[in-house]
Amino acid sequence: MTRTSSRLLRLVSLLSARPVWTCRDLAERMTVTDRTIRRDIARLRDLGYGVESEPGPWGGYRLSPGARMPPLVLDDEEALAVAVGLREAALSGVLGTGQAALSALLKLRQVLPRHLADQMAVLEGALDHTPRSGEPQIDMPMLLELTRACSSGLRATLSYRDHAGRATVREVDPYRMVHTGLRWYLVARDVVKQEWRTFRADRVSDVHSTTEPSDLTDPPEAAQLVSRGIASVTYPVYTTIRLPLPLDRALEAVPPTIGTHSPDGPEATVVRIGGNSAEHLAAYLLNLGTPPTVLSPNEVREALARRARALLAANS
Repeated sequence: MTRTSSRLLRLVSLLSARPVWTCRDLAERMTVTDRTIRRDIARLRDLGYGVESEPGPWGGYRLSPGARMPPLVLDDEEALAVAVGLREAALSGVLGTGQAALSALLKLRQVLPRHLADQMAVLEGALDHTPRSGEPQIDMPMLLELTRACSSGLRATLSYRDHAGRATVREVDPYRMVHTGLRWYLVARDVVKQEWRTFRADRVSDVHSTTEPSDLTDPPEAAQLVSRGIASVTYPVYTTIRLPLPLDRALEAVPPTIGTHSPDGPEATVVRIGGNSAEHLAAYLLNLGTPPTVLSPNEVREALARRARALLAANS
């Protein structure tokens, strides 16, 4: 039985490696007879794997989505990649509370072979993660519902709470979901306002698809629309700085979700950044890794100078 199980696992691995295999190719690769391959294919189908067959001299076997979730076959690198990905999803909140990712990670750890479990322990000992932002997170069921709405091609109604906390119902044509590292955003066409908008997914309490087709004429670049929307949020204090960097490198130093950029010749870029206070902006500028010139206002320039003097005094 152990030998048969090992052969079935190897057969699944081969079927996953390329789109189509002939019975003869599989038999030669596994050093068995054609009859054994056909019998093992039947066993896989009984286990829930969707294995399709094409008749004729150029036909063969291929995997297709099954009717139910079959066992997964992962090699060592794939198993570690999945484990690390689940760990990051659980810690970062990219999938909401992270409970689903944490549960999946715990289940995976229970079945990892000893040598892989040891490697995972080494990885976890070396990995660290910045604290979660404390921002509201979307629940997994709502994330799935919004994703389905984007792929359905149908108009939808959103029960939505705006930035002021007002409950509204929006009629939208869902287009894309965008993750910024802190939050998920729905990019959709607002049917009433006839314009493309972004909606914070954690503010959506309900979504229902209608039977009316979406109008996705001339869609925007979803990620850029979200970036512009975040950068345009109103802050109590703004500063304008000049970075001694061309535009492409300035965008790496200050992401478009943080500031608005305009080139100042081929080797410099002017960036406008908003913050909650002059001290908050000074702390951010001090960590850019490149010396900014504060063009305005004076309170940010003075706050940056104070921090620079304190840093110098502490290290002199």
